[in-house]
Amino acid sequence: MTATRAEVLAEALPYIEEFQGSYVVIKYGGHAMLDEEAKEWTIKDTILLRYVGMKPVVVHGGGPEISKAMEKMGKKPEFVEGLRVTDEETLEIVKMVLVGKINTDIVSRINALGCRAAGLSGKDGRLIMAHKKAPQKIVAGGVTKKVDLGLVGEIEKINPEIIETLTSQDYIPVIAPIGLSSEGKSLNLNADTVAGDVAAALKAKKLIILTDVPGVMKDLRNEKSLIRELKISQVNNLLKKGVLGGSMTPKIMACEKAIKGGVEKAHVIDGRVKHAILLELFTDEGIGTMVYGS
Repeated sequence: MTATRAEVLAEALPYIEEFQGSYVVIKYGGHAMLDEEAKEWTIKDTILLRYVGMKPVVVHGGGPEISKAMEKMGKKPEFVEGLRVTDEETLEIVKMVLVGKINTDIVSRINALGCRAAGLSGKDGRLIMAHKKAPQKIVAGGVTKKVDLGLVGEIEKINPEIIETLTSQDYIPVIAPIGLSSEGKSLNLNADTVAGDVAAALKAKKLIILTDVPGVMKDLRNEKSLIRELKISQVNNLLKKGVLGGSMTPKIMACEKAIKGGVEKAHVIDGRVKHAILLELFTDEGIGTMVYGS
């Protein structure tokens, strides 16, 4: 073993000791789900966390694959404020892709590498209770109107007992973002939001959100403008300035929810970087944007 490798392990040791027995919620998304090589190292990183005594919990999205499946079926994806308009037919496609394809693929890959994973949706064990989201106000042509998103949900409560049961038996839970209404209906949920709420319910040590940019940047065209540390008290100001545009807003709002719910720290990191999860958790420097309280 080279001296460099020994130094890396020595640097990781105190973090392994600190995080042992703790929950770490990881939101799979972007490159980490679409590129074969990235899938492999992301899953291996997650398994390593389990082997060093941590309790990883995976929440995954699947937006691009859902849109692709919709288009193949002759249905045009429609979004309002970043949320997918979801009628009954779209919801069936969402469930088919998220639960039937992506979730089972992640579970199979973890199991194939010698660890144990169990696939869940929010409907299992009443894990994610939700209600239909209210119509959204949008401004088009100077006119404000309300748009019904259909079967899109807003989370009411996370019941983490099924996660706790699985992790106590050394399983890695893999969660698809489908919620359950009090009437027993399925609802489409934002995966970032689910990850933040699950992390809060578990009082996780860490929430890690994988994305396709280095983190939160003041200027999306300049990676050197990366914000390395972000207090939740600064979030509203960044929203007003338009810094948290596009898909970054739900990610940071999920981090904020997690921190307010008792999670120590949340991180938005670049899933395109090899072994990004390990670099964030087990090195002094870390990567991406760290979100914390106060």
